[in-house]
Amino acid sequence: MPRSLFLLLACIWAWIPAPGLGATDPTDLAALSVMFTSLNSPGQLTGWTATGGDPCGQSWRGITCSGSRVTEIKLSGLGLTGSIGYQLQSLTFVSVFDLSNNNIGASGPIPYGLPPNLTRLHLGGNVFAGGVPYSVSQMARLEYLNISHNQLREGVNDMFGSLPALSTIDLSFNSIPNGLPQSFSFLTALTNLYLQNNQFTGPIDVLANLPLQNLDVSNNRFTGWIPDRLRRINSLRTDGNSWNTGPAPPPPPFATPPGRRASPTGSGSPTGGSAAEDGGKSGIGGGGIAGIIIALIVVGAVVGFFVVKRRRSRRSSPKESHDPEMPFVAMPEPHETKAVHPSSAVEPASAAASLKLAPTERLKPFDEDEDLSGRPAAAKKSASPNIDAKVFPVADLQMATGSFSVDNLLGQGSLGRVYRGQFDDGKVLAVKKINASALPNQSAEEFLRVVSNVARLRHPNVTLLVGYCSEFGQHLLVYEFHRNGSLHDYLHLSDEYSRPLTWNTRVKIALGTARALEYLHESCSPAVVHKNFKSANILLDSELGPHISDCGLSSLIPDALYQDTGSGYTAPEVAMSGQYTMKSDVYSFGVVMLELLTGRKPFDSARGRAEQLLVRWAYPQLHDIDALDKMVDPGLKGLYPAKSLSRFADVIALCVQAEPEFRPPMSEVVQALVRLVQRANMSKKIGSADEADAQDYFL
Repeated sequence: MPRSLFLLLACIWAWIPAPGLGATDPTDLAALSVMFTSLNSPGQLTGWTATGGDPCGQSWRGITCSGSRVTEIKLSGLGLTGSIGYQLQSLTFVSVFDLSNNNIGASGPIPYGLPPNLTRLHLGGNVFAGGVPYSVSQMARLEYLNISHNQLREGVNDMFGSLPALSTIDLSFNSIPNGLPQSFSFLTALTNLYLQNNQFTGPIDVLANLPLQNLDVSNNRFTGWIPDRLRRINSLRTDGNSWNTGPAPPPPPFATPPGRRASPTGSGSPTGGSAAEDGGKSGIGGGGIAGIIIALIVVGAVVGFFVVKRRRSRRSSPKESHDPEMPFVAMPEPHETKAVHPSSAVEPASAAASLKLAPTERLKPFDEDEDLSGRPAAAKKSASPNIDAKVFPVADLQMATGSFSVDNLLGQGSLGRVYRGQFDDGKVLAVKKINASALPNQSAEEFLRVVSNVARLRHPNVTLLVGYCSEFGQHLLVYEFHRNGSLHDYLHLSDEYSRPLTWNTRVKIALGTARALEYLHESCSPAVVHKNFKSANILLDSELGPHISDCGLSSLIPDALYQDTGSGYTAPEVAMSGQYTMKSDVYSFGVVMLELLTGRKPFDSARGRAEQLLVRWAYPQLHDIDALDKMVDPGLKGLYPAKSLSRFADVIALCVQAEPEFRPPMSEVVQALVRLVQRANMSKKIGSADEADAQDYFL
């Protein structure tokens, strides 16, 4: 064999991947394998496997790669069911994710963990519930978002401030309530917006200055006036709403949104049109000219005063420049102005104030590091953290709660009392007034730091922090309000007029809270340990969907104050060491699942000694099917599938093990509960022996 031919064959042989060493990045392969299992391992996904395989080196249906990395996942219209997995955030090279027109979702929320660098996200035509996942707000390259024709029933969060490339949003044919988020005004590339057939309310003024070409807001509950500028776009549908008639009121002054210049008239017109479009008027009126001249005179006088002062101070000796008798011109420090107010992250008006006040801050007439009295300079106050929540004055919260009246008291927890607040705009919110005794050693800055961290927690099953208050020594938190109260009250304080929770609803509550803990433990960085997970901190919305409260507040008070070994929720290792971990949260979650299964309290002194502590009584019986039937909440009246009950008990047994190292992470708990629901749905479809139960008592 010629030497040259031998070398050529050797190079070819070296280039071919060795058997078992796939071309696909192991992280991408692991995520796709989990996704395949979560989709119930469908046969229509040819080439896919639950273990092993090589998506980039072989032919996996719908997968496109570049080198060893997966770049596109297109699985539209394949009749897929189940869920989409929990490792998708590791697919960092995927730009297109299209699972549209399937039957995916199992009536659960869209997972928080999605591929982070998407340009196109299409989940339309499935059965997802919940709302738009907050992880979308971090997809800076996103151009196309479609979650239409699903079962979304939660309002859209204010999360669109950092999506400069987003040009198309389609949320049509869901049941999304509430008003449009104010951050829509930052979508400077948005040309196509489809919101039809939802339950949106309020005005659509936030859309007035967007570069829209196609807008459909038909069949909602919108009110107010249709902005003039929107009437001139290419395609507009507005029927099926409750629009006001007659002339629209004038817009507020200085209402020009970020990224757009004011109209020549200076009126801040929402139409964004030229002077000719606004009734043929152009130029500035006499009153406007006079106002400008006066403003210039005042500004000139002020600047001249500071210049003269500056020159005089430079001519004087050091002793004179620090003369305590020198008149002091009081100027607002940066932390005292609206320019750096914590609410600036959510209120466009505050952002505008920040831009206007910055030059004044730079033109301070005195040295910033020296005090005019000659005393050593005081330590500068640290800037407040940037908090994505509204700042409420104490007076407003007093008015809303009737001066924190007992009539508005919703409950009391480790940190303080929670009150129902009725605000002037008609909104009802929950106001948590933190006890002064719970914060003996905490500074206001520490409180604001904690609030900043809590405000970043965004998950469909975590109670949303709306705002806060920290003034006059008061520390208050304002949360979204959930009308059905806590799971504890629903299970243990129901009267004869209340309907007991069905088995299906109990599984739904368990799965929702598990997903919330999974988010806190495995998606947040750093991880958030709840420390006080119990049924009293699980709030139920109007559809009995669960929302965990008090997330992220554990650092406000020491572990010792949380510790309550008599409650029945505390893990054994916490009772011994006083240290809380993610594994202790898993234990507490298992106790809540036991509450859902049995209808009993975690600790009940009214029962016999052997049955007072729920875990100690129930754990030995969780794998005994006959004993298990006797443990079930009598309120269910036997209306539950036996197989589902057994699998539910298996998850509980894993979570409440005495040794923390043997308890599963919350991601595994979520997957176990997802499989429980999927198997029930499959039993409906194939007509198993449990079909009657499954049809009646499962989603």
